[in-house]
Amino acid sequence: MKKRGFVASIGAGALGLFRTGRELYSIFVRVLYYCAFGRTEPGAVAKQMYEIGNKSLFFLTVVMGFIGMILVYQAGIQTLRVLPDLSMLGATFLELLVRDLAASIGSLMLATRVGAGIAAEVGSMVVTEQVDALKMSAADPIDFLVKPRFIASVVMTLILIVWSAGVAMLVGLLTGYAMFDLKPQTFFNLQMVDAGDLTVGLTKCLAYGAAIPVVSAHSGLTTHGGSEGVGWATTSAVVNSSLAVIMLNLLISAIGFVIFP
Repeated sequence: MKKRGFVASIGAGALGLFRTGRELYSIFVRVLYYCAFGRTEPGAVAKQMYEIGNKSLFFLTVVMGFIGMILVYQAGIQTLRVLPDLSMLGATFLELLVRDLAASIGSLMLATRVGAGIAAEVGSMVVTEQVDALKMSAADPIDFLVKPRFIASVVMTLILIVWSAGVAMLVGLLTGYAMFDLKPQTFFNLQMVDAGDLTVGLTKCLAYGAAIPVVSAHSGLTTHGGSEGVGWATTSAVVNSSLAVIMLNLLISAIGFVIFP
């Protein structure tokens, strides 16, 4: 009986995962359709760009500054245990930052703030029947609610990641100079950063920027049960958005390794 119950729970989980994946795909396709053929409302997009971008700037700046400091310090300490030469510390750090770390860590931070905000806003509109009012007015909630957040997220995620990468580089450079007496011209070595690293890093920015609003909007649109449901939707958005970032990171990194070894 226990074995049957375990198998049944695995089957139910797999079925639920498949259903969620199908719903996410449907939302993503409809968002792309409305981006091309939907209504035009620049004010809504600009408002979401401010909410997603401007209000996340300080948060990401502080986080990526500490990340740059910690990574350079720890990498320098570990390298000195093996080699007395730190001339390639900056080049290695910059390659990892451009190819993966800036996009992945920055997007995980955005998933906590932006994802929770989108799910809370959309979920509140669902439980207060504002979404039902849109449907009764022959308006698609995807066009009115999700599309502006999608466009704003894609654009601002790219801008924020580029900015946060610059912050991490600068703080890492200062850390290398202060802790290891590593000259700025030695640290800022781009010889290991090539077009493949830039392509993979920018692809991750765009993919993460697209995934976070879609996953979070899905959590908000499936909200039920009043204010408690909004809380669960917010938690679900953060968890699922972070999971989407990690899964996309694996997928894009694998493809990038094959194309740009």
